[in-house]
Formats: sequence, C-alpha cells, structure tokens
Amino acid sequence: MLRNTDARWGAIAQAFHWGIAVLIVVQGAIGLSMVELGTTPTKVKVFALHKSIGLTVLALVLLRLAWRLGQRTPREPPGPRWQRVAARISHVLLYLLLLALPLSGWLFNSAANFPLSWFGLVRVPSLTHGYEPALKALAHGAHEFLFWLLAVLVAVHAAAALWHHFRQRDDVLRRMLPGAKEVR
Repeated sequence: MLRNTDARWGAIAQAFHWGIAVLIVVQGAIGLSMVELGTTPTKVKVFALHKSIGLTVLALVLLRLAWRLGQRTPREPPGPRWQRVAARISHVLLYLLLLALPLSGWLFNSAANFPLSWFGLVRVPSLTHGYEPALKALAHGAHEFLFWLLAVLVAVHAAAALWHHFRQRDDVLRRMLPGAKEVR
C-alpha cells in the first residue's frame, strides 16, 4: 500500500524514511573521514559528493514533509502520555535537524565562496555575496554541532523503536518496516 493507513506507514513514507536514514549514515561516514584527507583531487571529489548528497537529503526531507502533510498518520500506540509527547517532540526535532544540517552546510560552502553543484549537473546558487569568514566559521561550527546532535537523536530514535519492538512487543517499529505485518 502506497499511502499511510491508521495502522501503518505506507510504502512512500517508508521509502522516504529508510532512504533518508541510509543517506544520513553515508553522510556521517563521509563527513567524518573526509576531513582527514590530504589536499588532493580525491579530497575535492569527496567533498563534492558530500555536498551533493547533503542537497539530496534536503530535497528528500522537503518532499517527505510535503507527503506527510498530505497524509494521515498511523494511530499512536497505547502507552503513557509522556511517551507520546516525547515521540512527537523527537520527530519534530528530527525534521528540524534534517533541514538545518544541510542548510548549514550550504551556508558554510557559500560563506567560503566555493562553487556548489548537485552531482555536477545543476549549479546551486550561493546563500551569501562571496567570502564571509565570520559567517563561514559560524556555519561550520553549527554544521558540526548539528551533526552530533542529529547522531544522538537518531540513536535515541532507533533505541526507542527497538525498545518498542523487543520490550513492549508492539507495532511501532513493524509499521515502518516494508512488508512487515501487524502483530495484533
């Protein structure tokens, strides 16, 4: 089923969820390793790949938000009110970070006055009017901080999903897994 139901997320929401999750893991690995590279043509290519994947994440998150706003969401699982509130807050924070992280990278790139293109196919406009060292430093610091904040929040998100699956034995994780059936 492509669309969400009261019981589970649809195939499109699942594709956005897992596709973005994979790209975030790839981005983290590239981002953490690329800073160790020496000044070589390979480093330039790796940075360009990181930027292109970041722009892809930004576009996918925007598409995912548009899709989610036009869809119903599965009913909340039974449980204490604080858990439902915590889940809502964590999801809003995840969306905000998934938008802010690539935007901070784009701002960093712009303030460094580097050209930006998406996989060498589409030129992406600068967010600044050239080299701005103070803004570059601010955006770089924000980009790193937001990455680590996202890493922590993703770990909590995954731990909560696994806790629901193995400890609570409910459908919270299963309803986001492609092909999984409800236990009820």
